[in-house]
Amino acid sequence: MQLIEKIGVFSTENGMQPSAARIGALLLVSNKVELTFDEIRTTLNLSKSATSNGINLLLTARRIEYVTKNGDRKRYFRSKIETWKDSFLENFNFLIQFSSILKEVREVRNDESPEFNAALSELVSFMQFTVAEMTHIYERWQQQSKETNK
Repeated sequence: MQLIEKIGVFSTENGMQPSAARIGALLLVSNKVELTFDEIRTTLNLSKSATSNGINLLLTARRIEYVTKNGDRKRYFRSKIETWKDSFLENFNFLIQFSSILKEVREVRNDESPEFNAALSELVSFMQFTVAEMTHIYERWQQQSKETNK
C-alpha cells in the first residue's frame, strides 16, 4: 500500500486526479493482473463514484483497459503497461505533429513581439531536436534489445 500511495502522490503531483492515480498505481503493483471494480474499490477504500470516475479517466487516457470473461458480467481492469511501445510511439507522433503546427504558427506571426517569437522558435527547435534524438535512442534500444534477447 505504501508503494501505491507513493505512485499515487507522484501521479497526482503531475496532474492526475487522485483516485485515478491510486487506481493506476494499484493495477501496476498488484500481483493480480486483472481486478474487478469492487476489488479496486475495496482495496483502495474509495467510494463507488470516485472509483468509477478514476476508472473512466484512465480508460479515456488509454492507461488501462478492461476485459470480460464468458459467463461473467463483471469487467476486469488491467494496466496497459504491456503496450508501452505503442503509447510511446503515439506520444512521439503527437510531438512530431505538434512541433509542425507550432512551426506554422511561428511562420505566420508578425515581428511585433520578438521575445515571444524567439521563445516559440526555440521551442520548435527543441522539439525537432528531441524528435531526432529520440528516434536514434529508440532505434539503438531496439537493436540492443534484439542482441540481448538472442
